[in-house]
Amino acid sequence: MSQTAHLNEKWIKASILGTIWASSEIVLGSFLHNLRVPFSGNILTAIALVILISASYKWKENGLFWRSGVICALLKTMSPSAVIFGPMIAIFSESVLLELSTRLLGRTIPGFILGSALAMSWNLFQKIFNFIIFYGYNIVEVYTNLMKYAEKQLFLKFDAVWAPLVLLLVLYALFGVASAIIGIRTGKKIVGNPLFVSNFILTANSHFSRRQKYNGFNYSKFWLALNVALIAGTLFLVGRIHFAAWAAMVFVIATVWAVRYKRALRQIARPRLWILFVVITMITAFVLTRMQAEPVPVSDAIQTGIEMNLRAIILIMGFTVLGTELYNPAIREYFGKTYFRQLPAAIELSLDSLPAMIANTPNVKTILKNPVNVVHHLIEYAEYRLSEIRQNSFNKPKNYFITGKIGAGKTSLIQKLIQKFQHENIPVSGIYSIRILENEKTTGYDLVNISTGKTLRFLKEHGDENQQRIGKFFIDGKVVQKGNEILMNSKSKLIIIDEVGRLELEDKGWAQSLKHIITDSKSHLLLSVRKEVLREIAEKFKISPEIIFNVEEQNEEDLFALIMNDLQTFPDK
Repeated sequence: MSQTAHLNEKWIKASILGTIWASSEIVLGSFLHNLRVPFSGNILTAIALVILISASYKWKENGLFWRSGVICALLKTMSPSAVIFGPMIAIFSESVLLELSTRLLGRTIPGFILGSALAMSWNLFQKIFNFIIFYGYNIVEVYTNLMKYAEKQLFLKFDAVWAPLVLLLVLYALFGVASAIIGIRTGKKIVGNPLFVSNFILTANSHFSRRQKYNGFNYSKFWLALNVALIAGTLFLVGRIHFAAWAAMVFVIATVWAVRYKRALRQIARPRLWILFVVITMITAFVLTRMQAEPVPVSDAIQTGIEMNLRAIILIMGFTVLGTELYNPAIREYFGKTYFRQLPAAIELSLDSLPAMIANTPNVKTILKNPVNVVHHLIEYAEYRLSEIRQNSFNKPKNYFITGKIGAGKTSLIQKLIQKFQHENIPVSGIYSIRILENEKTTGYDLVNISTGKTLRFLKEHGDENQQRIGKFFIDGKVVQKGNEILMNSKSKLIIIDEVGRLELEDKGWAQSLKHIITDSKSHLLLSVRKEVLREIAEKFKISPEIIFNVEEQNEEDLFALIMNDLQTFPDK
């Protein structure tokens, strides 16, 4: 399989839906959070559910919901420094619950209602789970004793421990049901009353940078592993060693993290955290000394409260530092080779769409005044954006990388591909280099003009000391100039360059013509690139390859079929 596969239509639709979801979070989320509106998370979840359910009346593919959740989670949390776990987990979990319910009951009214109720209720479960994770099981004991005390003092006739939780769960579920009903009504309205393109702000081609600027942070897999060990070790040792030693260890770890990770420092610098620290310590001390059947000494109660807070600090900072290290480009590239190999392309598409989505998302006043019409408008824009992507995908030239180690067979593969294209009467142009062997020893390389078949001696073992060199070979400057002329004058649908490497990274070799082809040519581009410089070439020349084909692992017929399909559907110049 390729490292970067074709982006299929299901992922395209998920990219559009996820971007709409993210744009609503950006426009409305900031407003709600800045005003400290209660249950703002539930309001945002409700809007997301309405968007997903209403869109399903037009786009009926299975798997759209969870894919949209992945896209939105990554867009919502995308920053130049870290991955933020809380919002990612919430958004993805909500989309999965809606997906599972509709898989179980179908895209029916019961399926949508059950999925929405579960998705909305997840907010409550995640809040409870977060408290237990951060503060340990002691927080459960504090809550239980506090509510039992209130039950006795107020002479309540019901279970005060579970009643508030059950009541909240019912309210959350009902809010989810209401969201589903609105989504169903909106979906039916969209099917019956489509909008016109003239109602949209057509800025879909606005460029939203696909590449994050390097932020200067020194990512490290060692630190990632060390941070995991520090978090696990600290949690394991709580209660197993003397409290003073454990607290000192927490202080040292937190200090190290604060020095290395600026975002972790910002997390513990928030006044709200320290206010909560004092409040939880005081409540814990009060509950453990006054409300338990067997009260504990005040010093032990205060120690328990401090222990709970230090545990929370370790986890808050710990998740922050893990999120920072997980933003390591090498780790993101690894995940791009897994089942989610289409995800990077979907994210790029979302980043291209995001400015237009935000532009087409009305202001907060309009959203609050008529949310149903707003969702109707956004879903119709999604349909327009889908048709635009379909059209552009056939008109945009694509880039392909062939990679592998030295001597792995990159040039041999290119020669085979050229023969196949010529057999199919597909004109190709460009250059490739062939090794010159004498007594099984490499003595140089010839440059081959693909269009004419003519060769020129490109690299030689012997030459003028003033000549440019690569490794042990001298470069013929006139041949480099001729090669660039061949590339600059290439007009075929497919241009081949073998190979691109360290010379081009230094703006030498074929760099000049490569830049011209990328910016001005309307041809597909096939590059041979060594594995060790693959990422640097892609970043320097801002190339997003359609496929990265490893000659050591993959089938050449798959690559030929892919490129052939693109060439046949590509319009003539």
